[in-house]
Amino acid sequence: MLLASPAGSQTPATGPSPTFDAVRARGQVVCGTAATLPGFATVDSRGSWSGLYVDVCRTVAAAMFGDASRVRYVSTTLQNRLPMLQSGEIDILASNTTWTLAREASLGLQFTGVTFYDGQGFLVRRSLGVTSARQLDGATVCVQPGSTTELNLADYFRRNNMRLTPLVIETVEEVRNAVLAGRCDAYTIGTAALTAFRIGLGAEAPDFVLLPEIISKEPLGPVIRKGDQRWFDLVRWAGYAPLLAEEFGITSANIDARMSDSDPEVQRFLGRTGGFGTMLGVRDDWAVQIVRQVGNAAEQWDRNVAPLGLQRGVNRLWTEGGLQYPPPAR
Repeated sequence: MLLASPAGSQTPATGPSPTFDAVRARGQVVCGTAATLPGFATVDSRGSWSGLYVDVCRTVAAAMFGDASRVRYVSTTLQNRLPMLQSGEIDILASNTTWTLAREASLGLQFTGVTFYDGQGFLVRRSLGVTSARQLDGATVCVQPGSTTELNLADYFRRNNMRLTPLVIETVEEVRNAVLAGRCDAYTIGTAALTAFRIGLGAEAPDFVLLPEIISKEPLGPVIRKGDQRWFDLVRWAGYAPLLAEEFGITSANIDARMSDSDPEVQRFLGRTGGFGTMLGVRDDWAVQIVRQVGNAAEQWDRNVAPLGLQRGVNRLWTEGGLQYPPPAR
């Protein structure tokens, strides 16, 4: 006979927890991310990292240690990011990585949620006069290897009976040089990365335009290794906490005032009742530390992504017509 645990029981995940235990013993989260995506993940001349994906790792550190700064960042590329995670060189990958069946079913990896809902698009030089991707028949398109982008590109051209000459280039800097030199008619990747890439062109950015077509679904989120349920739970709920805070109207500026809020849901979220930190293996004020140090989801968006000129769109909360629908913390 199988007996269900009573509702509200506080039983933390048990069994081996290799990544969770290693992170705790080390006192630091090792976070793999890109270093060339303005608004999402960049590092300045002083070695300071910032961006929406960087904040993913900061939230995990805040939940685990009560200190969002306890992160060591490792710069990754499209080619080495998944092998680095598989080999244990990093604890979590928070970058432009698309959640797909193959990556979960065959690589020993697991996505914990969606940080950014994106889609693949095209960037072209304005002077070409191209206004639609359907006008790219016979075009040379710059694309980077080691991603879903190559397959999406080939599928789109094949589906529309268009001729394609892919120009496969490994690094963003090499792509930049190729685009500016006119070696490719278009560059394709997720629209967020295209927007960041265009901004990175500096004075020449106005010479380029994003085409309106979105040719794929690209749910981008944190990735961990399979086999560590406690680590999975912590990373997943550290991702939901900023969204829940936004739902409740809790910000880094008002969280101290909300500590006495009589709403039972808010009391549970803030760790005043429920013992959810105990279930996760961390402090009961884990969500408080996230919001106080990193902000809610809207604050993170406004700080990192809004300056790019990107509309939040489907990345808004479900209550505002978006796709972000965090489960209840109860």
